[in-house]
Amino acid sequence: MSQTLQASNLLAVPLAPLVGSALAGVFGTHLGGQRLGRALCHSLTILGVLVAFVISALTLYSVAFEGARFNETLYTWMVVGGLKMEIGFMIDGLTAMMMCVVTFVSLMVHIYTIGYMQEDEGYNRFFAYISLFTFSMLMLVMSNNLLQLFFGWEAVGLVSYLLIGFWFNKPSAVFANMKAFLVNRVGDFGFILGIGLIAAYAGTLNYTELFSKTADLAQISFPGNDWMLVTVICLCLFVGAMGKSAQFPLHVWLPDSMEGPTPISALIHAATMVTAGIFMVARMSPLYELSDTALNVVLVVGAVTALFMGFLGIIQNDIKRVVAYSTLSQLGYMTVALGASAYSVAVFHLMTHAFFKALLFLGAGSVIIGMHHNQDIRYMGGVRKYMPITWLTSLLGSLALIGTPFFSGFYSKDSIIEAVAESHLPAAGFAHFAVLAGVFITAFYSFRMYFLVFHGKERYDQNPDAHHDDHHDAHHDGHGHSQPHESPWVVTLPLVLLAIPSVVIGFYTIEPMLFGEFFKDAIVVDAERHHVMHELAELFHGPVAMAMHAFSTAPFWLALAGVLISGYMYLIHPAVPAAIGRALRPLVVVLENKYYMDWVNENILARLARGLGLGLWKGGDQSVIDGAVVNGSWRLVAWVSGVARQLQSGYLYHYALLMILGVFMLMTWFVWLNP
Repeated sequence: MSQTLQASNLLAVPLAPLVGSALAGVFGTHLGGQRLGRALCHSLTILGVLVAFVISALTLYSVAFEGARFNETLYTWMVVGGLKMEIGFMIDGLTAMMMCVVTFVSLMVHIYTIGYMQEDEGYNRFFAYISLFTFSMLMLVMSNNLLQLFFGWEAVGLVSYLLIGFWFNKPSAVFANMKAFLVNRVGDFGFILGIGLIAAYAGTLNYTELFSKTADLAQISFPGNDWMLVTVICLCLFVGAMGKSAQFPLHVWLPDSMEGPTPISALIHAATMVTAGIFMVARMSPLYELSDTALNVVLVVGAVTALFMGFLGIIQNDIKRVVAYSTLSQLGYMTVALGASAYSVAVFHLMTHAFFKALLFLGAGSVIIGMHHNQDIRYMGGVRKYMPITWLTSLLGSLALIGTPFFSGFYSKDSIIEAVAESHLPAAGFAHFAVLAGVFITAFYSFRMYFLVFHGKERYDQNPDAHHDDHHDAHHDGHGHSQPHESPWVVTLPLVLLAIPSVVIGFYTIEPMLFGEFFKDAIVVDAERHHVMHELAELFHGPVAMAMHAFSTAPFWLALAGVLISGYMYLIHPAVPAAIGRALRPLVVVLENKYYMDWVNENILARLARGLGLGLWKGGDQSVIDGAVVNGSWRLVAWVSGVARQLQSGYLYHYALLMILGVFMLMTWFVWLNP
């Protein structure tokens, strides 16, 4: 029997992190006189996120096992004509799963931060930021209307700006946060256009009311041409998703986000922000199902991102950037699933990916701590014996990432590959090739990093320029060439807790999430036109059978080939990569320059934008507005006044003469010229 959730309990989920953030951000910083110490600040913020996680877990239990649902408006902000602007929650399977993922990963990041940032001067400020980030993401996923969704959408963008540029004395961090902010504004412009079209033609921002009008929207053409209005709306919304979820060509901000502290990298890349676009498209599935054109665009963009961002991961030497490009590639996989109308598969991969990607980022941070702030994988090696917990958890995360059978990543990633193979959309062929090739590439660069860091010859004392940032953080102790060491328990505990779902959660959740009724009222698929999920259900015979069958399929052998080739090249015969690099130097240069996307953005688009701004400033503002309108108006007034002043002689006979002449002219006009 369906149960009803309590609004007061649901309100506590986003508000608890907000309260913790406010207390730490005001009273733990110079703003409020630093009345709260470090221990109290991290305790308050962790308590807030813990409360949110516990309530989210209970909500998920009620939704999954008791059929509980919630969809109510809690507050009406204003009514403009017939358009209501409200704050409310919609809790179903999709929302409940996202709430748990966001709060759990955030909780792990909060605990991890105690060890990672313990010596940083901005310790309290950092905890305030990440709690505010959690609040913003929760408002986004829990909303029942597009206005609140957009609020959360922009809020995570704002806080990401603060977090990426957390070390604001570093020019690279300032550049990175500005880059992230501007690129996301490009995406958000498309997003707000889509919301505006919905408000104009549907007359509502509420999800339920909007979805009830999809049949009417499908009959409307976009003014001025024969495009379907729904297609235009979906494409505009997807532009927003391209910015937030870093899809080509709006992906350029995400690798640079590594300038922020490692906990932020984990939070942005795993559970928040970048997954917002995937969540939004899945939530808007009733609209996307009406437009095959939009689905094809989504499919192509996802395939390009999955394939070409994976190539960039091969040449990265910064441990965090390798994982960052992995995120880009996996987001491409999720987008491909959305384009194939396998929304539940995309969200399933979002969930499994959140756990093992957070694990990999936090593992990378643990390695950075143990290596005394060295981030270059070329100068690591043999770390396994010094950091056993970090090694084991990183291995589990890497195995999950490459889709090893029985691991979480396998069930979601293989389901995406199968879904694309069953799709009949025109772009499905290219997408299937891209995701298959991506399997080999992912396995290669993931285990390249793994082998160079944890195995082979110890090289940590060979770094000619040990990496020392101009900030003072938790793991910088000035001993660039001393032996690695295992991280403290506040760092290793989150690694262990994240490793567990990275291994097992896919096995236990694939059946209810993909083939059960978990998403029954959250995701809509037109089974007559898009039958991918039906065909996947026919092929599925349980998680064990799926994993056993995988050993005879192409993805497994491609992944195995990637692992073996990387092991040979970087452990057995390390001269091979150098030789290949020399032979393929032109290609390597293209990859090193990231397909020249940054060059195009900075030297063409940015220059054009600056040129337009300069032209509007010099030509429009200074010449036309200030010169012609403002200064011209007073000069005209001054000239007219000067002329008029000449007529004011002060002699009475001059005025009498002018009056006589005026009367004569009037009489001439009326008598002779206008009879």
